[in-house]
Order: sequence, then C-alpha cells, then structure tokens
Amino acid sequence: MSISDNLLKIKSSLPTHVTLVAVSKTKPVEDLMEAYNAGQRIFGENKIQEMTEKWEAMPKDIEWHMIGHVQTNKVKYMAPYVSLIHGVDSLKLLKEINKQAKKNDRVINCLLQMHIAEEETKFGMDEQELSDLLSSEEFSQMQNIKVTGLMGMATFTDNEAQIKKEFTHLKTIFDRLQQKQSTVNCQPSTLSMGMSGDYRIAINCGSTMVRIGSSIFGSRNY
Repeated sequence: MSISDNLLKIKSSLPTHVTLVAVSKTKPVEDLMEAYNAGQRIFGENKIQEMTEKWEAMPKDIEWHMIGHVQTNKVKYMAPYVSLIHGVDSLKLLKEINKQAKKNDRVINCLLQMHIAEEETKFGMDEQELSDLLSSEEFSQMQNIKVTGLMGMATFTDNEAQIKKEFTHLKTIFDRLQQKQSTVNCQPSTLSMGMSGDYRIAINCGSTMVRIGSSIFGSRNY
C-alpha cells in the first residue's frame, strides 16, 4: 500500500478526538509530501537538524512536533517554528525553551514526559518530580512556554496487560493534573501516548494524541 493509503486507513480508524502525529524521522521530503497531499498536516521528528531542513523545504501550514529527546543546546534551532515539544523531562530544559521562545517572541507548547515504562532507558519524570516542577517559583514565572499536557512511552513488550497498566497509570496522573492545575502556562488537554505497535491500547486507555511512523511510511531508513 502507498503512504497515502496507509495514512487514510489509519485516520479512518482513529476516534475524532485523537490527533495523529505522522512520525517522519529518517524519511525523505517526497514521502512527507505524499502524506501532506493526502491531508496530513502534523509531522513528528526526533532530530532537530533534520526537522529544520524539512521545515525550510516544505509548506508552511505544517505543524512540526519534536518527539525525540531534546538537548538544551539545540533548542535555539527549532524555537522559531516548532509547534509542540513532546519530550520535556526537566526544569532545566523547560527554562531553555522559555528563553529561546522569548527571543523569538513566541509561546511554545510543551508536553512533560513521564517515565512509566519498566525500562531504564526511557527518559521522563516521576509524579513527585512533576509536582515539584509545576509548583516551583521558576515555573510560575515562565511566560513563553505553555504546558499543554503529558507524554509517555510504554515498555517495549508484547505483554499487552503490562502496556495497558502503564498507559492507565499515565492517564491517572494526567487526570489528577487536570483537576488541580490550570494556570496561564499550564493548561493540560493533551495526553500523547501510543505508537504504531500500541496505539490502539493507548486510545482505549485515554490517549488524545498518537505518534505513528512505520505504519504510515514503512520501516525506517537508518
């Protein structure tokens, strides 16, 4: 099946409240344009340099999402245009995003990354770290970022019960956050969880945004 066929098939299977991020990392602009011409406007990349090159080459009505781990020294390159940064896992990184957003006279939307998997390799905060960050004096003074929700990745496993447990845990944290936190710079409405292999489970657990790459574009070109 073609990229456009894959895309339309996945879109037709998603509930209307779930946003699709087409994960286009390592894929050439021609592939992204095929998805664009089929109606896709949100693309996710995990390397800032690659995303910036694509941003420069492609139509300007695209929303670019940074879905990979972000190094603070690279934030400045995407600050002029990035729509949403998924993997914000520290106050230090948030401060840098706020600083670079201010330089570009923008407010940049961010998702705070929670560590829900059993694997040590995954980045993210625990619930106490999330609470500490959001209640800190430094966070309250940030005017050029907005935390619009949470993001998390389940353990890479075939055990669906474990994946469901981890996603449900993240949904519980998200619900608690929504109940207690609504400030100018924190208005949680997005729960980004689920990728090609587990997005159906994620949606059943309450995800509002899924990140799907290989099911649209085929396997990666590393």
